[in-house]
Amino acid sequence: MGTLGPFIALIVACVFFSLQSDRFLSLQNFSLILQQVMVVGTIAIGQTLIILTAGIDLSCGMIMALGSIVMTKMAADYGLSAPIAIALGIGATALLGLANGLLVTKAKLPPFIVTLGMLNIAFAITQLYSGSQTITEIPDGMLWLGNSFRIGETNIVYGVLLMLALYLITWLFLRETAPGRHIYAVGNSPEATRLTGISTDRVLLGVYVLAGVFYGLASLLSVARIGAGDPNAGQTENLDAITAVVLGGTSLFGGRGIILGTLVGALIVGVFRNGLTLMGVSSVYQILVTGILVILAVMTDQMSRKGVR
Repeated sequence: MGTLGPFIALIVACVFFSLQSDRFLSLQNFSLILQQVMVVGTIAIGQTLIILTAGIDLSCGMIMALGSIVMTKMAADYGLSAPIAIALGIGATALLGLANGLLVTKAKLPPFIVTLGMLNIAFAITQLYSGSQTITEIPDGMLWLGNSFRIGETNIVYGVLLMLALYLITWLFLRETAPGRHIYAVGNSPEATRLTGISTDRVLLGVYVLAGVFYGLASLLSVARIGAGDPNAGQTENLDAITAVVLGGTSLFGGRGIILGTLVGALIVGVFRNGLTLMGVSSVYQILVTGILVILAVMTDQMSRKGVR
């Protein structure tokens, strides 16, 4: 089915919410949805790569939050230029991705346990390093991705363009390069992949580090969007990113999925959040709906795999 199923679900959701609110079906609102999903959408790229290897990363949101604190503190407290502070923030998230990868490949620990522990570690470091305080003295060079330009009556945010470019690059990487195809091979059968001479540990380690880089880029987008380094960010991004990946058709059992499906999945999450907000539904019920979507998507995945067998 590729992205056809998720795309149909996205269309159905848009039709439903357009019938519920006159404000939903407008270019300005769609522009707002894209702005709202650009952080989760970028995190979901890294999450997709890990899930394709039959792993999962529960720490993605917290690592993103830590990256945003590192880059904003480096600029605000130490006076570093925006490019250097951003590089250090992304370096920190890549380092935590490397730690996850080493524990999975060298210590042979399950990704679920490793990333659950890393979730708590990243949260604690973020709170301690920031003093649980939001960092607001941000240089302009760190905020420009939150700026926009107009096409007609619609505002296009630069951060959205970056997210779309990252999806295009990742799609080409997975489709056209040998390392990209190795990721699918490891997810399908690690042992068979190893017997062909491919180092599965090297592939997994590269995937976790690359995912950390994507979380770092999401940190930058988060800072640009809210104009601050927020130590309490990332609370809902974990679930939203996994939801986007699963809704996009990537199998939680690894080896199957299309990165562009994840983009559609992220848009489904954004459309539901936006549509429910316009209907006046509280955030608690929005989280409830998100949880139901995850369960439905996993059920669909399991039924699909049984059909394949």
